[in-house]
Amino acid sequence: MSLFAFLGAIEIGLIFALVALGVFLSFRVLNFPDLTVDGSFPLGAATTATLIVAGLDPVSATLVGVAAGALAGLVTAWLHVRFGILHLLASILTMIALWSINLRIMGKPNVALINQDTVIGLFAWLSPMIEAAGLPARASLKVVVLAIIVLVVGLALGRFLTSEFGLAMRATGANPRMARAQGISTKLHIYVGMALSNALVALAGALFAQTAGFADVTVGTGTIVNGLAAVILGETIFRTRSIVLMLLACVIGAVLYRTAIALALNTSWLGLQSSDLNLVTAVLVGVALMLPGVRNPLKTLFRRSA
Repeated sequence: MSLFAFLGAIEIGLIFALVALGVFLSFRVLNFPDLTVDGSFPLGAATTATLIVAGLDPVSATLVGVAAGALAGLVTAWLHVRFGILHLLASILTMIALWSINLRIMGKPNVALINQDTVIGLFAWLSPMIEAAGLPARASLKVVVLAIIVLVVGLALGRFLTSEFGLAMRATGANPRMARAQGISTKLHIYVGMALSNALVALAGALFAQTAGFADVTVGTGTIVNGLAAVILGETIFRTRSIVLMLLACVIGAVLYRTAIALALNTSWLGLQSSDLNLVTAVLVGVALMLPGVRNPLKTLFRRSA
């Protein structure tokens, strides 16, 4: 695999690390199966790209895209909490509606960001240092900027989940009946958690549009699969109860997952092509799902010898 392909895999992995953090928040913290992410990812991309083309600065456009994703999460939570619709069905309804909304926002199936200012461009002052290190300036700059954003978001999310409000949210997902008995407003925490989860996914979509140079209505297809695979792979590597290490595991899992896909597609002796992406994805997700249940023979051997 070439250096450019490797950097590209790291770039996509860091973008989907934000998706993994959002999926972790909904699935693991709130115990809320949420398919809204397949719609909120392109929502963030569509909103941000449309506003940048319209002349808004990239930071403000990205923030509006994040707010749009949070609103999508609130709609799913509202359907579930207010009307008692099954959480999975509520998220599917929102996801389906977002397909048409994204088309409305862009006015067409895709929007190109040609010669437009992006968030990555704000860090152009790092390019000389990257070139001095002997790395490709443009590709490496994207990786560095995305790594900084993921680091800041991860630290902020870790601080939030270890706060009093975050602990109450974790209690809501672990045992809602006990949480209500302790005076916790579970409805409020579901609203906030779902909004925050989809805001993170929309941020990933916004950054994807700015790094890839386009927003398309179909870019959200399979987002939930990528997010879950990253979470499960990370949890398999880091089996811990520490919330900080769990968040770190999500990030590492996302990067390793996308790197494994790129490695498989760029390994000539396997004979795989770009059209085999879905096959490779399905195999890797299946392996990630099986790994937690696989027994480690070394552990069994050590126990017997002890």
